[in-house]
Amino acid sequence: MDAAAAASFEATFGKGIVYTGPIQDWLASDRVPDSVDIVVGGPPCQGFSLLGKRDENDERNKLWQQYAETLVRVKPKYFVVENVAAFFKSPQFELFKAQFEQGEKLADYAFDPMVLNAADFGAAQARKRAVLIGYRKELGSPGAPIRTHSPDGSDGTKRYATVGAKLRDVPKTPDRDDLFLEKTHKRNGATFPGAFSPRDLHWSRRYEEQSLQRFQAIPRRGNRFDLPDDLKAECWKDHTSGSGDVMGRLWSSRPSVTIRTEFFKPEKGRYLHPTEHRAITHYEAALLQGFRGSHRFVGSKSAIARQIGNAVPIPLGRAIAAQLLPHL
Repeated sequence: MDAAAAASFEATFGKGIVYTGPIQDWLASDRVPDSVDIVVGGPPCQGFSLLGKRDENDERNKLWQQYAETLVRVKPKYFVVENVAAFFKSPQFELFKAQFEQGEKLADYAFDPMVLNAADFGAAQARKRAVLIGYRKELGSPGAPIRTHSPDGSDGTKRYATVGAKLRDVPKTPDRDDLFLEKTHKRNGATFPGAFSPRDLHWSRRYEEQSLQRFQAIPRRGNRFDLPDDLKAECWKDHTSGSGDVMGRLWSSRPSVTIRTEFFKPEKGRYLHPTEHRAITHYEAALLQGFRGSHRFVGSKSAIARQIGNAVPIPLGRAIAAQLLPHL
């Protein structure tokens, strides 16, 4: 269990509403309600993500079983599963889907699978997610959320939100370093840095001189391919094709790429500021994810980065919730 994420949730939404422990222990406890209106979950995706090496034996891949058991126990009217788009091609999805067949424990339910792009719902970020919206068969499908944004604003939609518009009012120079040392937050006997508002997260980073030289050599909308040979890593010299996102600048005129957990490392993707010679800050990443000013973050800088990068973009989550709300 991510204790810092739990502390952030309570700091934002109130104390006493988070169970900090394995879901297996929760299912074995007396905390499980008899019925609820809706269950929302995202079983960890690291075991079958397209990023990095996939491991079919990763224990986290089995957490869908506890999610399915939760549905059996609490009998919701509706449920939502969110994951990486690759989830639909995974063995785990096939096993999960089999639980809904006639005679199986979730046979009274059905679901609509869909891949949704956060940019289509107002996020300043192009991020595709696999989403299942499930329902009791007697209630019928609540349907899929209808996109509100598009690249050109056609068909009655708005134009995509852009990085430039989202970051327009952010100070160019990070200016909140002192706050990280000043604030502390206690939960369950543990002390964490925080709680921080999104604006508090505008922290700087120290870079090696060579890194700064690389940033300065990369033009707007550029990437590692724009570097002179003397500033290229040896491994880059041998790979003249492939991902252009590495050491790339975000485009001001477009939604950002997917904000992952290591967005503060330019070597991990297109995470350089559109015009400044640095990576985007935690504050800027939180804005691109759509976090409101009322949200509170607790934990180390890396823990908060994980919370930001692992989150469903807020506009996408809001669109799914709005689709379900009239049916509750």
